[in-house]
Amino acid sequence: MKWLELIKLQSSAKSSGLLEEFLLPMARVSQSGLVEIKTSRHAVLGTGLSVHLHWESDRAEQNGSTVGLSLARALKEFGLIDHSIWLEEEK
Repeated sequence: MKWLELIKLQSSAKSSGLLEEFLLPMARVSQSGLVEIKTSRHAVLGTGLSVHLHWESDRAEQNGSTVGLSLARALKEFGLIDHSIWLEEEK
């Protein structure tokens, strides 16, 4: 099963330093089932950031993975967090 863990941060301050502080070390995380980590910035607002954790496993973690929950908890001090799980549609 392929699934996506999406963590969105809406901050009142620019989040440019957050990538280096939290996300780049995560690129070295070796978690079973974690296929890819992608990040995006809001097109207009410099204060919006999203992290996409792409997973492939027997089942999706309905409340989030250990990696995703840790990241969401760490980023929470910078603003509002939306943490959700999405299942890939089968063709």
